[in-house]
Amino acid sequence: MKLDLSNILLKKINMKKTIILTFAFLLLTIIAFTGTKFHTDVFKLDTKQSSLEWFAEKVTGKHNGTIMFSSGELKNDHGKLTGSFEIDMSTIENKDMTGEYKAKLERHLKSDEFFSVEKFPKSKFVITSVTPLTAVKDLGYTHNVKGLLTIRDKTNEISFDSKINIEENKISCNGSIIIDRSKFDVKYGSKTFFADIGDKMVYDNFTMKFNFIAVK
Repeated sequence: MKLDLSNILLKKINMKKTIILTFAFLLLTIIAFTGTKFHTDVFKLDTKQSSLEWFAEKVTGKHNGTIMFSSGELKNDHGKLTGSFEIDMSTIENKDMTGEYKAKLERHLKSDEFFSVEKFPKSKFVITSVTPLTAVKDLGYTHNVKGLLTIRDKTNEISFDSKINIEENKISCNGSIIIDRSKFDVKYGSKTFFADIGDKMVYDNFTMKFNFIAVK
C-alpha cells in the first residue's frame, strides 16, 4: 500500500515538472520567434529643462509669453510612444510687456473671460498616436503626433508635426501647435461667438511652441 502511494506521488510530481517545463519551453520559443521583450521604458518629464511658449494676435497687436508644464510621462514600448502631460495654467506669463500692463494682461488671461484658471487649474494632453513621417520636413520634423487636449474641461483632438529624438536614457521633442481656442469655449473677443466685434477681435488661433525633455 505504501509503495502504491509513493508511486502515485512520484507520478504527480513528474507530471507537474513536465507541465512546468513544457510551459517554459513554449514561452522561450515565443520570445525567440518574435524577438519581443516584455519591457516598456518609462521617461519622466524634466519640467526644469522643458518649456512652453505662447503667441497670440488681435486686430490691433500681438502678445507672447510662457507657461509651465507641471508633470509628464512618456512610455517607449519598442518604438511605440505613449504618454501624457499636464500644464499648470496658473503659470501663464506675458513676456512682451512690463509693469502694470504685464500684470493686467496676465490677470485677464487667468480670468473667466479666458482660461478661468481658478476653476480649471490644469490643462492636459494625452498622446493617442505617434507616427514617423515618410520624409523629414522643414524644421527637421520627423513625426506626426495626435492626441487629446483638454482646456477648461473641454477635450478636442489635435494633430501636429514635431522633431523627436529617442535615446537610451532621454527623449527630446520640439515643435509647434496651432490651437483654436473657440473649441475650448474661450470666448473673449472671438468672432466665432461675437460676429460684430470689429477691431476688438482677438484671433481664435494661437500658437504653442514646445520643447520637452523626458529622462529615465
